Amino acid sequence: MATSDPSSPTDPPRDPPATTMPHNLAVVLHAARVLLGYGRHLIDTVRQRAAAPNFEAIAATFGTANLTTILDHLQRGILRAIALERFLLARAAAGRDIDLIEPGSRTPRPQPAPADTHAGHPAPPPAPRKPPPLPTRRADGSDPGFVMPTLEDLERQVRRRPVGLTITDICRDLAIAPKFCTVYFWDDLLAIMRLLGGNLAALMEQNRDNAKAFDKQEDRKRDRNWDWLTLKRDGLRKVLGFFIGEPPVNPFDPAPIATGPP
Repeated sequence: MATSDPSSPTDPPRDPPATTMPHNLAVVLHAARVLLGYGRHLIDTVRQRAAAPNFEAIAATFGTANLTTILDHLQRGILRAIALERFLLARAAAGRDIDLIEPGSRTPRPQPAPADTHAGHPAPPPAPRKPPPLPTRRADGSDPGFVMPTLEDLERQVRRRPVGLTITDICRDLAIAPKFCTVYFWDDLLAIMRLLGGNLAALMEQNRDNAKAFDKQEDRKRDRNWDWLTLKRDGLRKVLGFFIGEPPVNPFDPAPIATGPP
């Protein structure tokens, strides 16, 4: 048998074939990372923004200018996005895509069994429950009904729910509104919520309710600033420094000083 000369060069080993990430999963992963980046950026800059003109345009999407409440929701939204990102990466490693969910095709929740009967007569209806007491605002003005789950809790939740619902909840926590998004990124969010089991109606209803709640709070101020109500797209871009879907820009960073040649 002929042997090869060990001194002669051999062909280098070929790189393993690149694997293509499943399409639906790639779209959701991109959206989750954009939302995660936005949430982290806003949580790092919200205190600076709170002292800036037209902060009301951002605060109105949260329904309050109270920083404790805003920071709570931002932190929860970030945790949700991290949990979703981990779930998607694990699924991508297994080569599994996200299945589309036709609108209205969700399995209905099981209905409770009919009440037992006695001597042919239906059981009496249960006594009506007393409504829970209305929550009172905390001393610091934050939301008393807010719950902060652990990352492990959210990872378990992500695994058993349609990813569209998780995207919806992230958007609600981060107070995502179409006016602050690029057209293309908002279209991606709409497609995810419509085709992957999300709840666009809940997000839009929250946007409306938050705007009304904030407007009511601002009415109590004598020095109310109305400018945020009339901002156009260019003005909204200046408030954030970017549109969601673009790389975040901190409008408070000092502009680099141009220097001439040495």
